[in-house]
Amino acid sequence: MSIDAYMKEVGQHARSASRKLASVSTEEKNQALFAMADALETSRPLLKVENAKDVESGKEKGLDAALLDRLELTDARIDSMIEGLKQVASLPDPVGEITDMVYRPSGIHLGKMRVPLGVVGIIYESRPNVTIDAASLCLKSGNAAILRGGSEAYYSNQAIAHAVKQGLKAVGLPEYAVQVLNTTDRDAVGKLITMPEFVDVIVPRGGKGLIERISSSAKVPVIKHLDGNCHVYVDDQADLEKAYAIALNAKTRRYGVCNAMESLLLHKDIADGFLPKLAAAYAEKGVELVGCAETQKILTYIDSATEEDWYTEYLAPKLSIKVVSGIDEAIDHINQYGSHHTDAIVSQDYSKTRLFMTAVDSSSVMINASTAFADGFEYGLGAEIGISTDKIHARGPVGLVGLTSQKYVVMGDGHIRDN
Repeated sequence: MSIDAYMKEVGQHARSASRKLASVSTEEKNQALFAMADALETSRPLLKVENAKDVESGKEKGLDAALLDRLELTDARIDSMIEGLKQVASLPDPVGEITDMVYRPSGIHLGKMRVPLGVVGIIYESRPNVTIDAASLCLKSGNAAILRGGSEAYYSNQAIAHAVKQGLKAVGLPEYAVQVLNTTDRDAVGKLITMPEFVDVIVPRGGKGLIERISSSAKVPVIKHLDGNCHVYVDDQADLEKAYAIALNAKTRRYGVCNAMESLLLHKDIADGFLPKLAAAYAEKGVELVGCAETQKILTYIDSATEEDWYTEYLAPKLSIKVVSGIDEAIDHINQYGSHHTDAIVSQDYSKTRLFMTAVDSSSVMINASTAFADGFEYGLGAEIGISTDKIHARGPVGLVGLTSQKYVVMGDGHIRDN
């Protein structure tokens, strides 16, 4: 079968399944999630055998140690996948919720009901556990899912897909509610993102290059973020003990994540006394520092930050530092160079924190807290499908609610319009 014919068939199955899922009860969806968890447990030996094929292939292809680590399905990671399914089952179901009910002068009652998006296509790399995250969130939010994992995890993803299908069939839900593409042909991705008749939204998860390619070629709406150039601004009214802990955690908790701080902004009145101690802590952890001219006067041994540095998401133990005149310059800098992901202020001044919260154009704004909290689990969303820096539909961590839309519902009792 040609790729065109195969993808058309996948799309038709997904559209049909999505229409059935729209009216499935919360109990049925939860039963399916628990059945998937049971199927994963039963399939554990198969999962490990198939995953070993991917890991061995990755080694032969020269994948680096970090990618091989992300690829491997250990017992602990399989346990985590099973637990993740159960956690999603425990989350409130947003579908069918009616809000904003009002009574109109005409006598009708008007409200908004939360509904599934329909068919969600998800394209991702490396980590096979994303298959379970995506499947569980899409199912619980009433959406059919078409999943395209990276070729390096092909055998692992097919084994997981088999367990997912078993879970769906066990409770009588459409087996095509979750489809994992069974081809590594890149043309399949090209078709997936250009089938608006079958697919309602695309979610790419991976590197900036992947997301840029998907966004530029898609004919289907895309929920995305290209990068996470996150900032922490330490104000002159900051509690410096808290600021020290936040600035250290935001950068060094994990380097290769999108919510890691990449630029530190310091008020000029506290920079001299605060920065040397913090720089020493960064040095202990092997973080390379670059800075503006004012920063270099304090830390004479560091290199100058370039214009490109201010725009860069390092995803590495490197940090750019800028001394600013005050909160207005900090906000201007963030809005110019940031990626609209996550930015934080450390200050005990209520007026300044309110200004920062209002004026910074980002999907998450932190007040006296680390940027590391920008995460679906920390927000109480359970697993997340990704983080969106767009402004339309979903913004920030995208959980169950982000995978739904709303429609108006009007209730009357024989009401007719007179004019």
